[in-house]
Amino acid sequence: MKRRSLLASSLALTACAELPGFGPRLTPALELASAAPAAPREFRGAWVATVANIDWPSRRGLGSAEQQAEARALLDAAVALKLNAIVFQVRTGADALYDSKLEPWSEYLSGTQGQSPEPFYDPLAFWVAEAHARGLELHAWLNPFRARQSAAKSAEAASHISKTHPDWVKTYGDQLWIDPGEPGAADHTLAVVRDIISRYDIDAIHIDDYFYPYAISDKDTKQDIDFPDDPSWQRYTASGGTLTRADWRRSNVDALIARLYEASREIKPHLRFGISPFGLPKPALRPEGISGYSQYDKLYADVEHWLEQGWLDYLVPQLYWKREQKAQAFGPLLQAWRTHNPRERHIYAGMFTSKVTTRDDSWPVDEITGQIALQREIAPGMGHVHFSMIALQQNRRGLGDALKAGAYAQAALTPAMPWRGDAPANAPTLSASTVGTRLRLSFDGDCAVWLQRGDGWELRRGAVVEAEGAGLTAVVAARLGRSGLEGPRAGWRLAG
Repeated sequence: MKRRSLLASSLALTACAELPGFGPRLTPALELASAAPAAPREFRGAWVATVANIDWPSRRGLGSAEQQAEARALLDAAVALKLNAIVFQVRTGADALYDSKLEPWSEYLSGTQGQSPEPFYDPLAFWVAEAHARGLELHAWLNPFRARQSAAKSAEAASHISKTHPDWVKTYGDQLWIDPGEPGAADHTLAVVRDIISRYDIDAIHIDDYFYPYAISDKDTKQDIDFPDDPSWQRYTASGGTLTRADWRRSNVDALIARLYEASREIKPHLRFGISPFGLPKPALRPEGISGYSQYDKLYADVEHWLEQGWLDYLVPQLYWKREQKAQAFGPLLQAWRTHNPRERHIYAGMFTSKVTTRDDSWPVDEITGQIALQREIAPGMGHVHFSMIALQQNRRGLGDALKAGAYAQAALTPAMPWRGDAPANAPTLSASTVGTRLRLSFDGDCAVWLQRGDGWELRRGAVVEAEGAGLTAVVAARLGRSGLEGPRAGWRLAG
């Protein structure tokens, strides 16, 4: 009995455990720490769009159990592909896919804006927990200024910003838009973001390309219709403002970007802030031969300035064109964004993976695999994000199979961001149990985990890792800081 007691104590303190059902023992082996290879680093993400039910839930009005089952299926598909991050849309138009006191429930859940899931649950909390349980990061994606998207059908709830602050909201085309020039509106968006950061264990805040809206044209004159922000512009000039109207609009967007970044640093220093803008740099900074829409002049987004100031941790320019499309060529554009990055923030390629369809005009699968290969050539160790997850889950034209067999044959960790935090100081501890033929390894924190079979090592991530026990000879693990930095490793041998 005394020996059994000592063994139980050893399990807790030194992670040396007998495994019922297997009979082997995990024995600490410091020499293994250097035997496992370096962890490959690459951001492999996918956007999960909730607007218009693009990815999730599949339609309005599903019950909570059905919504959760669909979410788990998407996350399982991500794990099977060896993705490592999900960018989940939680605010489509001044609404919420989480339990918010600031904005109404999104209609894309129930079909009615302001109606909570039935039976009640918090979708964002659910997605965070389920993603982390699978070793996936969860980035919360928001639209900062859109108030109502064109696919919306439900009447606005009484708590929607168009009802509570109609002076902040403008009709533009078939959408409603929050005026970025209204200080109160900017404060409201910042409050929404601070609320999410404070209450949810997300890995990043992520915003997309909708700043001022994409211009619409008058059907008769074919000229762009200007955004109707006369009241806020006139208040600015009356107060003595001297900027041109275009520069003033850009300054409104700049101010919110800076405040969002500072909020993330203040509330949770490890939390990352990512932006996914339109894919073309400003006209003055484009590579030769590149032409097209100017977000600098139309959306009033001075993305290069944000990179210069370091107001973000990662940028995902939407490079939504084929490699052969010379005026918007994928490779030169990715390289161009990298050259306008003096603070060496991470640049990931945004890819239009949903262009792979079942229709005759589908992109070929090798366009996506080729873009990944080109991204790796230009920016090794960085990564890419797929728009959107549904194309991967549906394995359109065998795309998922091709990625599993090729580009994603091996797992990878997301790239570390040293400016966002420190590496863990201590090596992990390990406890182990078995369920049937499977081995369950539990660590004291999120870990990079290497499993050895024969001469090969398999990389996993998580606080709990399950694997078949047959043939497993060793385990190496290192705790990961929330910024992705790896702490000291520990190793264990598995012997009979």
